[in-house]
Parts: sequence; C-alpha cells; structure tokens
Amino acid sequence: MIGKKLRSIQDIAQIAGVSKSTVSRALNDSPLVKAETRDVIKMIAKEHEFRPSATARNLSLRASRIIGFVNDAYSKGACQVSCPFSLEIMGGIAVGLHELGYDLLVIHVDPDDSDWAAQYMDTGRVDGFILMIESQRSSQVDLLASRGAPFVAWGASTGNFCTVCGDDRLGGRLACERLLSGGRERIAFLGGPRGEPEVQGRLRGYQEALTAAGRGIEPRLVVYGDYTERSAERAMEELLERQPNLDAVFSNSDVMAISAMGVLKAKGRRIPDDVAIVGYDDLSLASYVTPSLTTISQKIPLAGTLLARDLVTYLEQGIVTHTVVPVELISRDSA
Repeated sequence: MIGKKLRSIQDIAQIAGVSKSTVSRALNDSPLVKAETRDVIKMIAKEHEFRPSATARNLSLRASRIIGFVNDAYSKGACQVSCPFSLEIMGGIAVGLHELGYDLLVIHVDPDDSDWAAQYMDTGRVDGFILMIESQRSSQVDLLASRGAPFVAWGASTGNFCTVCGDDRLGGRLACERLLSGGRERIAFLGGPRGEPEVQGRLRGYQEALTAAGRGIEPRLVVYGDYTERSAERAMEELLERQPNLDAVFSNSDVMAISAMGVLKAKGRRIPDDVAIVGYDDLSLASYVTPSLTTISQKIPLAGTLLARDLVTYLEQGIVTHTVVPVELISRDSA
C-alpha cells in the first residue's frame, strides 16, 4: 500500500497493526497512546497523504457516550457492586448520566490487571471511568492518571483528577456529638478499613467531639473492619471483650452498624437503652431495621449525580473539580 493515498483510518490501522481507535487517538495526540506508536502512525499517515475529515474524526473519537463504573471484582467490602452502598450510589450515577445523555457500564476489575483501562479506552467502549475501588484505589488512580484516562474518584479529596467525597470529619463529629448529648460515657468507634481516608476523617471527627466534651481518647474503644457484616460482628465482639460496659457505638457504615446491633442483641443488650448506635450512609434499609437506625446521611443519590456531573464536565470542558457532599445527622430510634 506504499505510495497509495489512504482513505480511512482502517487502512492505517491495517498497516500499523493496531486498532482504529488507537489510530484516531494517535492522530489527535492522545496521551493514551505510547509516543513510539503515535510516531509510527503519524509517519504512515504522512507517507500516504492521509487527511481525516472532521466528521470521521469526531465519530471515531467520540465516543460511545458510555461511562464505566469501576469496582473490584474480588472485593467483599464496600466496592462490591452488590452491596447496598454501591447499588444506591450507582443508581444516583445512572440518573445523573442519563440526564446528561450518557449510559453506564459496570466494570469488574482484577486488582492485579494493569491493562484493563486500555482495553476499554483503546476500543472506544467507554469515554471515562468512575472509580469506586477502595483498597486498590491508589494503584488504580496511578494507572489511570499515567494513561491520561478521564476519571473521577469517590472518597478522595485531593489530586490532579476529579474527586467527590463526603464531609467525613464533620460526619464523625456529628455522630459522636449525638451520642455525647444522650449522656453516653463509653463511646466506641467501629471503623472501616484502617488506611482509608474516609475512615481516618471520621475518626478525627469522633476524636474532636470527645476532646471538646473534655473526654479522653481510649484506644481500646477503637476497632476496624472492612465494611462487611462479618467484619462488623468480629469487631463488635472484640469491643465487648475489651470494654464490656460500653454504652455507645459509632459505626462507619449502616451495614456494619446493623451487624453490630445483631451481636449486641444476642448478648442481651437493649438498643438504645443499654447501648446506643449511630451508623453512617443513611442507606434505605436504615429506616426499616428494628430499632430504626440513627445515622449520618451522605446524601447518596446526590453523591452519585455529582460523580456523573463532574466527570462529564471534565470530558466536555477539561475542568478538574473537587466536590464535597454535605452530611447530615438523621435521628431515629437507635440513638
């Protein structure tokens, strides 16, 4: 085909041995394509006097108008797509994307797979990603950032990429203040994964409320789980062994709070008479358990809508945003 004028990116793709989407991105200087590959493709285009039409270029780059909702394929915690939090925030994302003319694709990612993003971006299957992975988020953020892939991350508050998070510090403070106002003396902190920024923010708020009330911080009243029911059961049992006469628990998720309530009931503790409980998230199920769960609302539907909005704004205008979702104490029977 040397010396012959080429008519389409498919012709270049055949010569270069790459996909059409890779050719499109290379011709538009996309950082998603390695420099060596871009140079080869541009050289082929120049040799064959290839001039893509604006219409063809837009069609090839545009995109699918599909956004990938990324979660850990092997997670048993908050990022598992079947868990209540993921389901509810995904509903908000889907609504937000629909209003903006985009669709949603759920992507299960193997944490050890470093090529998954390329498989979706280079084939044009998605325009960007909403990242929900917890324990592997740092490595996945680095992966997407290094490829120049458009994405927004839930739970992070800083970075050279779009983020949406709740006001975790305020949430932790509101939860602890509610328990203090009820006259509770020994307030436990039942956290999610120890190293997560959200968990540390909630812990700081809890500690600030105790300090402001003239209370000391008791390390033995702080335990961690991984947002799953079983981890909450183990953590609650550990708390009761450490401090049998505790009279309040601030849990970092509603799911964990409800599991902790089950352990307390099995031990003969009355809620809230003996032990008051405050959860976190305000999932739909929080108002249906017995007793109904006092919790911190992250306004999950709004959070999902904001994730969709901020990513689409970045895709269409190149604006990097860091959005904080307001939190609110929802009073029910457990505290």
